[in-house]
Amino acid sequence: MNDVRDRSHRLNRASGIARHGRLRRSSPVATAAKTVSAVVAVALVSSVSVTAIAAKQVTDDLGDGVEIQGQPAPQAKGGAKPISAFKGGFNMLVVGTDNDPEQSAAFGERDATLNDVNILLHVSADHTNATAVSIPRDLVTPIPACRKTDGTGTAPAMAAQPINTSFGEGGLNCVTQTVAGLTGLDIQYSAAVSFKGVIEMSNAIGGVPVCVAQPITDSYTGLNLPAGTSTLQGDEALAFLRTRHGVGDGSDLGRISSQQVFLSSLLRTVKSNDTLGSPTRLYKLARAAASNMQLSQSLNDIGTMVQMGLALRDLPLAQVNFVQYPGTTGGTGVYEGKVEPTTYLADRLFAKIKADQSFSLGADSTGIGSETSPTQTKPTQTKPTQTSPTQPTAAPSAPAAAPEPATPAAPSSAAPRTPSATPETIDGLEGQSADQQTCSKAFGY
Repeated sequence: MNDVRDRSHRLNRASGIARHGRLRRSSPVATAAKTVSAVVAVALVSSVSVTAIAAKQVTDDLGDGVEIQGQPAPQAKGGAKPISAFKGGFNMLVVGTDNDPEQSAAFGERDATLNDVNILLHVSADHTNATAVSIPRDLVTPIPACRKTDGTGTAPAMAAQPINTSFGEGGLNCVTQTVAGLTGLDIQYSAAVSFKGVIEMSNAIGGVPVCVAQPITDSYTGLNLPAGTSTLQGDEALAFLRTRHGVGDGSDLGRISSQQVFLSSLLRTVKSNDTLGSPTRLYKLARAAASNMQLSQSLNDIGTMVQMGLALRDLPLAQVNFVQYPGTTGGTGVYEGKVEPTTYLADRLFAKIKADQSFSLGADSTGIGSETSPTQTKPTQTKPTQTSPTQPTAAPSAPAAAPEPATPAAPSSAAPRTPSATPETIDGLEGQSADQQTCSKAFGY
């Protein structure tokens, strides 16, 4: 019996239970403090872990990247860059391809892969304005000699071809070289996205509300939308972006202005739900991009992608323009059935872009595939402060090598800067600002 009592005594001492005396009462304040501290600690550890896991997942999804002539050498992949906005400006080309070995037969079978969507994004060095230029797939332009993707040599230069033939033998590199020659801009980053990538990216965002002025029906893409606003994602978002026969005059130019309805709403959506201010959401988008896009070696890095997203966070919507590369149809010779560049307008547009200067669009500029929403009679342009005569105007920024994305920019809490002069209007240029709410027009309206 004594042995039993001794063992019991030793067990109670080991477990910290007092057999004699009263337990000390806990202070409610101390208990609350401990609870809060524990919650904060868990939250911090969890957020750090989630970010680390997300960065690791995106890095695992990244391949080697596509080598682009003239673009900087790849950086070491990883998520170690500071969570800060990208420093300086950049030019990035996004190419939409119409063929993918993994795509469903529902999208049709094609003999070749074409770059049917070509959007060049320019963000100014001070992050006060941005321009996204949609280049029509049938725009006739010189195509330079490009390395073949299969490594068998170089595809010969061509003097005048639709731009959507540039992907065929030379891939993303050839499209980048072609657009650089057409615009006169250095392009530091490039990406190509297929049908599947569009679906996954729209799902990652959670859908985009899109307004259509009349019911749109397109048997080619399977799109069937009622008049009004619908939130699109997945296959339906892809069908909307692909539809040509269902909008405007049935041409690619009509499709571009309809796509700008989607793109402007997309930017308003990601800014309103703070996607651009949330590293976790940006990592989700980055993973969708890494898994479903061909990225240039310069862009093939999670830290760079997140920093570029953060740089867009404070951009004033009124200073973001979605425009169509100026061109006309109805030409003859090499332009018959294609799009002929309108050189004088293109020169004005790219002079503004090279100088990092914002601009506004003239009245009724939305194009043949869209119209201003009835709920907004005109864009709510921000009236910037006039520059005094003694202040020098901004000097044009010469194209430069890729900026150093790892260098932190000004703290995000700083108020966004405003342009120093009233933006010049470029009459005749088609497009819209991101704050302008528009609706797609059905075919024939």
